[in-house]
Amino acid sequence: MSRTTRPVSTRVRLLGAILGVVLLGMILAGGVTFLVQSDRVIANAERQLDGFVATASTSSQDAADLAATVIPGRTDGTLALAGTQVLAGTPSPPGLRLADDAELVASLAQAIADGRLRGRLDSDQGPVLYAAVEGRGGAIVQVISVDQRMELVALSSVTYGVTALGVLILIGVAGYFVTGRLFSPLRRLRATADAITIDDLGTRLRAHGNDEISDLTTSVNSMLDRLAMSVDAQRQLLDDVRHELKTPITIVRGHLEMMDPADPHDVAETRDLGIAELDRLSRLVDDIDALADIESGALSAAVIDVGALTDRVAELAGAIPGHTWTVEQRARVRIRGDADRLVQAWVQLADNAAKYTPDSSPIEIGSTADDSTAQLWVRDHGPGIPPAARHRVFRRFDRLSTRRGVEGSGLGLSIVDAIAKAHDGHCSISDTPGGGATLTLHIPLTSAQSPARLPTPVRAGDVVMQREATG
Repeated sequence: MSRTTRPVSTRVRLLGAILGVVLLGMILAGGVTFLVQSDRVIANAERQLDGFVATASTSSQDAADLAATVIPGRTDGTLALAGTQVLAGTPSPPGLRLADDAELVASLAQAIADGRLRGRLDSDQGPVLYAAVEGRGGAIVQVISVDQRMELVALSSVTYGVTALGVLILIGVAGYFVTGRLFSPLRRLRATADAITIDDLGTRLRAHGNDEISDLTTSVNSMLDRLAMSVDAQRQLLDDVRHELKTPITIVRGHLEMMDPADPHDVAETRDLGIAELDRLSRLVDDIDALADIESGALSAAVIDVGALTDRVAELAGAIPGHTWTVEQRARVRIRGDADRLVQAWVQLADNAAKYTPDSSPIEIGSTADDSTAQLWVRDHGPGIPPAARHRVFRRFDRLSTRRGVEGSGLGLSIVDAIAKAHDGHCSISDTPGGGATLTLHIPLTSAQSPARLPTPVRAGDVVMQREATG
């Protein structure tokens, strides 16, 4: 299937977001700087006008003479006015050419006549600030060009903008390569995921560094390991099931082909054999279904009194004929788990012991506990299990050779092992003193409560369980 082309890649979106944030920051910084510098320029101009007013107010010279003695700056000029008549002014250049601006002169004369001695006016050279002082022979006025005072601020702003644009381009180029390097593990991860098939789950990624992407790589490798184990287990199960199904199918087919339809006795025998094989297949399917349910985690959760559980299992095992069943120990602790599944596993251990133990020999059942684990065990006095063969006992469809033929699906102890693992526990095999084998379920305790403080049990069926409060 072709990969859908995305209009914008994650790399470009991330880089665009970074550049957008940087650009916004630069605009805010430049704007704030421009406003602060502009306010400072206007404030400096106002202070200059304040100084002019103070000097002109205390001078004894008439307006024309005072205007002629003022030293102009590049952005300001001084005029002596009598109405709209210009009596004198600062030389130009370097000052402003104020006397030639008739409209400004008229505006100044009108403002002075109206008593507005400070303010802002428009001129041919842009907006200006002015201050006027009335004295002998007329009024003296100092004018400052706002635009010329702002030239330096404008130049600084343009310089800042060009520099910011250059920095933004450098960040974009560097960010493109940095994000490319940052996303390279993700590209390798995608390529690896695309290359993995159900027939080849062995490809793994190499984790580099100690960051989040490295952690993601490690997690993906762990997921692939679990997936490979699951697929291997499924394949092994299918192989085992196929192998187990071949025998009854071959037997039934062979007997049907050799059956004499005209012989009622042969027909009856073949029918009985077919039904027996079908029953065995039905038990096999039931065991596979139970194993699948357990391995999928479909278990209930309850707090179980181990002592009561021991008595219940002993009662059920006592129905297995041919042996003497006794309870040797009862642990006064509790565990958390699925009571029905634990009974199933424990009874399966008892049934397995009965199958491989000589008739009339005793079998003991008991439970013990330490600080963290409860041990649910069955002890027989049969031939035992050789240490070299113990790793095979809990395999699916793996049967040990014995002196007697034993019917079964070969999944009984596999189910026991799955139930133990579903309860975060495990199974173990040890020798029984004097001969035989002891099979034990190790199940973690739910708490360190002493038996004397166990709450009153609530009977559910024939298994005593203590339900935890849900509130």
